[in-house]
Amino acid sequence: MKKFFRIMASTVLAASMLAGCGSSGAAATTESPKPAESAAAATAEAATESTDGDLSTKKVGVCIYQFSDNFMTLFRNELESYLVSLGFSKDNITIVDGANDQGTQTNQITNFLTQGVDVLIVNPVNSSSAATLTDMVVDAGVPLVYINREPDADEEARWADNNWDVTYVGCDARQSGTMQGEIIVDLGLEKVDLNGNGKVDYVMIEGDPENVDAQYRTEFSVKALTDAGWEVNELDDQVGMWQQEQGQALVANALAAHPETEVVFCNNDAMALGAKQAIDAAGRTVGEDIFLVGVDALTEALELVANGGMTGTVFNDHLSQSHSAADAAVNYLTGAGNEHYIGCDYVKATKDNVADIQALLG
Repeated sequence: MKKFFRIMASTVLAASMLAGCGSSGAAATTESPKPAESAAAATAEAATESTDGDLSTKKVGVCIYQFSDNFMTLFRNELESYLVSLGFSKDNITIVDGANDQGTQTNQITNFLTQGVDVLIVNPVNSSSAATLTDMVVDAGVPLVYINREPDADEEARWADNNWDVTYVGCDARQSGTMQGEIIVDLGLEKVDLNGNGKVDYVMIEGDPENVDAQYRTEFSVKALTDAGWEVNELDDQVGMWQQEQGQALVANALAAHPETEVVFCNNDAMALGAKQAIDAAGRTVGEDIFLVGVDALTEALELVANGGMTGTVFNDHLSQSHSAADAAVNYLTGAGNEHYIGCDYVKATKDNVADIQALLG
């Protein structure tokens, strides 16, 4: 019952906030309910009811690119919990750590197929390896649900063209980048342009350049500024590989070299937490003489947003994503099938609404 109310709360929260359609590149100003999750869940429920409904004997293999990733820790824990709530046996759910090595993950998938899992849920180390992974799993006759790291359009087109039991569940990273930029735009140029040069002088800290999320967040966060008619000046652009320690070191170096920095964009909250440490060490104050945004809405980041230590973040809804991934797995196992893309929406998290998001995740 508690999980039901959490799902409903997530839907209501997203519907009540302003978000955008990242796939169209439009400004994030339209309401964004969570139709993808509710549709997948409804299909899964109907499909389960039309069969014997027993999922307890089904074996689920879950591959996570790296356990040490803060966001994927939230994701995998919620995924396992929700799978159990649907009727899967915890003993039949195996979740493995790819240790950020594609070779390791490929071997794990091979082992799962040898062991005879009934469905695979994969968070790929390298999205560019998706075609190889898909071929392995499809050849074995096992349904496949990709999560969080989206394969490219050509790969997804193959699934549809061949009518394979393969889908992707996740949010459009272009939307998250757009929202990061809009959080800054919403402050007004007069407030952000601290040195009065008519431009936004910014530092960008990217995640893994192999990951499409990093690519899109980098591009679309800045695009939101230029779409608003603002001029921008990139002072530095470095790769922090999603890691807090790297975020701290890179931003420390950037601030030392570029004291005129006005905005720090980080592709995720872990790096933003590191950036905050560097900002504090440099004697700067977020909201007064510098602005900082991230993505994911980690607990620590939300606390900083609440107290002004971060300008904002973007809620990467691990609840709806993990639930939709599990529902998609059920749909394949019961023969109901899925669309080849199951999307969701991000939500801006600023001081105005951070309490609502904290309550949802509470």
